[in-house]
Amino acid sequence: MKLLNLGILAHVDAGKTSLTERLLYAAGVIDEIGSVDDGSTQTDSLALERQRGITIKSAVVSFTIGQADPVTVNLIDTPGHPDFIAEVERALSVLDGAVLVISAVEGVQAQTRVLMRTLKRLRIPTLIFVNKADRAGAQYEPVLKSIADKLSTAIVPMGSAGGLGTRPATFTPYGPSDPYGDLLEVLAEHDDQLLATFVENEKAVSYDALRRRLAVQTKQALVHPVYFGSAITGAGTDALTEGIRELLPLASGSPSEPVDGSVFKVERGPAGEKVAYVRMFGGTAHVRERLRFGTGGEAKLTALEVFGSPPTAEVRAGQIGKLWGLADIQIGDRITSTTHEAGPVAGGFFAPPTLETVISPVQRSDKGNLQVALTQLAEQDPLINLRQDDLRQETSVSLYGEVQKEVIQTTLVTEFGIDVEFRETTTICVERIDGVGQAVEFKKKDQNPFLATIGLRVEAAPVNAGVTFELEVELGSMPYAFIKAVEETVRETLGQGVHGWQIPDARVVMTHSGYSARQSHAHAVFDKSMSSTAGDFRFLTPLVLMTALQQAGTTVHEPMHRFQLEIPTDTTRAVLAALARLRAIPQVPALAAETSTLEGEIPAAAVYQLEQQLPALTRGEGVLESAFERYQPVTGPIPERPRTDHDPFNRREYLLHVQRRV
Repeated sequence: MKLLNLGILAHVDAGKTSLTERLLYAAGVIDEIGSVDDGSTQTDSLALERQRGITIKSAVVSFTIGQADPVTVNLIDTPGHPDFIAEVERALSVLDGAVLVISAVEGVQAQTRVLMRTLKRLRIPTLIFVNKADRAGAQYEPVLKSIADKLSTAIVPMGSAGGLGTRPATFTPYGPSDPYGDLLEVLAEHDDQLLATFVENEKAVSYDALRRRLAVQTKQALVHPVYFGSAITGAGTDALTEGIRELLPLASGSPSEPVDGSVFKVERGPAGEKVAYVRMFGGTAHVRERLRFGTGGEAKLTALEVFGSPPTAEVRAGQIGKLWGLADIQIGDRITSTTHEAGPVAGGFFAPPTLETVISPVQRSDKGNLQVALTQLAEQDPLINLRQDDLRQETSVSLYGEVQKEVIQTTLVTEFGIDVEFRETTTICVERIDGVGQAVEFKKKDQNPFLATIGLRVEAAPVNAGVTFELEVELGSMPYAFIKAVEETVRETLGQGVHGWQIPDARVVMTHSGYSARQSHAHAVFDKSMSSTAGDFRFLTPLVLMTALQQAGTTVHEPMHRFQLEIPTDTTRAVLAALARLRAIPQVPALAAETSTLEGEIPAAAVYQLEQQLPALTRGEGVLESAFERYQPVTGPIPERPRTDHDPFNRREYLLHVQRRV
């Protein structure tokens, strides 16, 4: 069976969900085409998706194309709103090919560029479908020029469009009798042999040969065929379907290889059970087989469903399946058989969320239920990080944008019956270590109330290196459980640095260790007042680590977004003034007669303000594209994050808290 895992991507409202409906209707999967406006589409299943007319979660649906040589297509309808770019990138990791949808009226928009850049970076073969050819204002040549200027010069128009802007708009595919000089020119850019053959003898290059070369280069993500049409009327969609079948690569991988799958979505079933969406890259997984996943998880596969397949007890290489029984599985996990190591999927490429807000239930009685519900939402999206503040009895949730607030709020109401409210959104900073610091506490000395000796040295680590924990003491100098307790507590404590922000990169070395061996009074049972426990090491570690961090010093860094602005040239001065007020760092503008481009960096905290101000500054014509770029040191007042760990800097308060816990 031939398989193709296909993604449909677009800027908001370009019509990708409508295109999905048209493809399903043409394949006979649905009897009538759903409407985004009416909320009756096949793939938008969340209530908020139907209400707002945007796609938020990736949905999978299957259909078959081609009669003589059928191909089963698993179509993944991905979000188009920039607040859900993590959901898009997660889906991209399992695709064989993609269709990027552009509006023939609005042309290339901000999110279109973000999506195309991601597709090119991941080298995903991509067709372009210019939708809404029947809408007033639809254009052909200007849109093609916009695609070439802003997305890729390696595009190949696959036909001509007629009657643009009217209901009977048409798309006529090019054939052997049409001039194909442009096609030859684009293909020759990546094929020296083709160019040499053409120069030697123009007639030696046939149209059929060029179509074969086009298929090869499209499958290599070197060129991008462009189709025009309308998802509403069906114009151009037959040609697009043929292009999907002919030009995009089929799923690869052998069913006889070791099991290798990638989890790209997790949801809860009707009974509250976890259901994992998995793309199989190799091997075959069977019901009742034990599988490994993540960093040590293992469980028996109790049931499965395969998209585009009748009921079966196995999911094979190339297929997408829903798996039951893997209770601890998470998005991003790699699945293998028990004879191979699992782990996270290689190539994590999600930008971190840079905003957070405090969430609380409207009804105080819902507090416990809210924590359970948020934990389940975080399972479905691991980039929604939860931070519990036990001191203030508050929960913070991380975000990509303001729309996510509404999604979380609506989901909690509809799925869990919990009404919530949010505080003002704030920026998530990080701390980076400045130098080297070390500290040591010896048991039974210097007012150390714990039966433990711990010495730690901390120093800076390269960006994105993570936290490493090393030993300068002998591994056998004390029980491994105590060393493990120190390491785990180090990683937990670095979640809140000197100023309360996470320290994501650090090298921590254990320089001293000591413990009291297990002992008791004569003829008595074990006495923990005389013997060290793991708790002694867990409680002492924050005191030692924070003292070392204070000595090393840390600097707070704020998230910066790289931005690109397209604005009317006559508004450049006003926009530059606004950027200066927002602490942005623009580069030299690329000025043109009508439209100019500004690029640079801007603090993440100011992006939303820029979005709000831009329409007034540019008469509604400005287009902003932004994405997380890096962290940079904060200038001005240092933002402090309220601590949630009973403040190891205040030794007396911290020890009182430990005493109460014990």
